[in-house]
Amino acid sequence: QVQLVESGGGLVQAGGSLRLSCAASGRTFSTYTMGWFRQAPGKERELVAAIRWSDGITYYSDSVKGRITISRDNAKNTVYLQMNSLKPEETAVYYCAARRSIGGITTALYEYWGQGNPVTVSA
Repeated sequence: QVQLVESGGGLVQAGGSLRLSCAASGRTFSTYTMGWFRQAPGKERELVAAIRWSDGITYYSDSVKGRITISRDNAKNTVYLQMNSLKPEETAVYYCAARRSIGGITTALYEYWGQGNPVTVSA
């Protein structure tokens, strides 16, 4: 059974940084793509970044390019989302997700989800 356990969220001031972690277990993830989504109050969930575990190919939404980095640690089976220069409008619940690497890197149909991790960016 796949489990995704997130950590690292919380409160940060605008312009600050946070690093989210997603510990994955229950499967060999070499054939999977990992994604980070966020859902702000009253808005739809959006794909922020993704990484293909096998070769490290990444995707970033236009709104976060240059400020956010997704990475993976194979030994720890953990995916990270380093967020810098955070803005108040990025206040949201952030979710880690996993899917088999079928289709392009921007495919947003994910099979497995973490519990969600609130991030609040104060002005």
